[in-house]
Amino acid sequence: MQKRHWVSDMKKKDVTFTIGLTILMGVIWGLGELVMGLWVAVVPSAHIFWFALIVIVTLVISVWHSMIEDDSELEDPRRAKYERKVNKRKKN
Repeated sequence: MQKRHWVSDMKKKDVTFTIGLTILMGVIWGLGELVMGLWVAVVPSAHIFWFALIVIVTLVISVWHSMIEDDSELEDPRRAKYERKVNKRKKN
């Protein structure tokens, strides 16, 4: 039986963004729970809705970020270097 080798398209900056987003949303969720538990009287189902809202917002932001195309990956580095060189000559 062959082993599957998964190829990930995630770059280091994408992983950093995802981890940072998860930590940020976890902190926001925790602060919301703290506020609802200490200062604002809410029905018990509000905690479930708050959690669901945080998960949905996190997923939406993550999907939106993954759909943004990074122009630097679409550009050929050699072609970009040539364009910079030509543009520099034109300015002089």
